[in-house]
Amino acid sequence: MKRIVILMLGCAAVALGWQSSLKLDHLDRLTAKATDSVNITLDASMLKLAAAFLSSDDDDDAADIKKLVQGLTGVYVRSFEFKNAGEYTDADIESIRAQLRDPSWKKIVEVRSKVDGDADIYIKTDTSKIGGLAIISAEPKELTIVNIEGTIDVEGVKKLGGNFGIPKFVKKLEEKKPEDKK
Repeated sequence: MKRIVILMLGCAAVALGWQSSLKLDHLDRLTAKATDSVNITLDASMLKLAAAFLSSDDDDDAADIKKLVQGLTGVYVRSFEFKNAGEYTDADIESIRAQLRDPSWKKIVEVRSKVDGDADIYIKTDTSKIGGLAIISAEPKELTIVNIEGTIDVEGVKKLGGNFGIPKFVKKLEEKKPEDKK
């Protein structure tokens, strides 16, 4: 009977489109091994509270971030830097990738390097909307997982970088134009 109730609740959650963040708790044990670590867990209420501290008066960036945060239900970041390579295992990453094999998640970027490590970016799609973003960056001495849940404005995502504990997204370096020689 207990199994039937759990199964029914699970089906109801899927039918209602309840969003759940990735399970990252198993990574907490890496904090003891890391030289530096970041653990950020912001649910919808905490995001709204944090956004309330942003002044939108005469600050277009703050206004844009406030607007973007309105659709979010959670921001979760786990980042670890280690003194030596091999402090985390492939199983640590595989447990996250297994969660991202759900049909609602789509891998849009995959980078593999035997020297520099791996990177994956996933988006969670709900019909025509993006309902989540997951980033896995696994370097030999560094592991970072970012999970953003909720309706995401693709154009505004880069503005989250450097806010709410989300690392700044790397900007492309502009190519210098050769000076005209006359």
